[in-house]
Amino acid sequence: MFILGLTGSIGMGKTTAATIFRRLNVPVYDADDVVHELLGRNGAGVDLVAEAFEGIVSSGCVDRQALAEQVFDDVNALSVLEAIVHPIVRSRQIMFLRMSAKLRRPLVVLDVPLLFETGGDNNCDAVAVVSAPQFLQRIRVMARPGMTEEKFQTIQGRQIDDQEKRRRADFIIPSGLGKRRSLQSVQEIIRVILSIPATHWPPGS
Repeated sequence: MFILGLTGSIGMGKTTAATIFRRLNVPVYDADDVVHELLGRNGAGVDLVAEAFEGIVSSGCVDRQALAEQVFDDVNALSVLEAIVHPIVRSRQIMFLRMSAKLRRPLVVLDVPLLFETGGDNNCDAVAVVSAPQFLQRIRVMARPGMTEEKFQTIQGRQIDDQEKRRRADFIIPSGLGKRRSLQSVQEIIRVILSIPATHWPPGS
């Protein structure tokens, strides 16, 4: 089973790329979706986060806006949150891989925004980076509700820049040339990958 990491900086079009993989019948593990589930109503991470941060739980789920306000400008608080969430996310990822292997899937995708930053690329056979011109990235990001220039700069400061990600990537998916071009890129990546031996599953193989 070939494990493809999928990543990209904020506003680069990673969600669209992940959707294309799904439509082409490739299983996708979405780390962001797992986090939403963990912090949602009666999620596995709610009580743990509530113990570390005051006033962020309402009706059995984490108020993500209130939590963001506590950790956004506080590196130590962010580290505490990551120490709670990351192990659970990793555990769910392993469950996804085991199930996919049991179903004999030849290719799976790990959609992880901070793949390089957390060292998750070491668990992948290859990495695809979604990329777009900086001006288009800015337009996309600044159009998001509640986004400010300060928030955008802070988020960028926590991510490896696009140029470095492209350098580390095995594949690059352009998202600024239209959906048809992105589709063609994903199709070509799948074609190439299915001819390459996988070496990262099972672990230690």
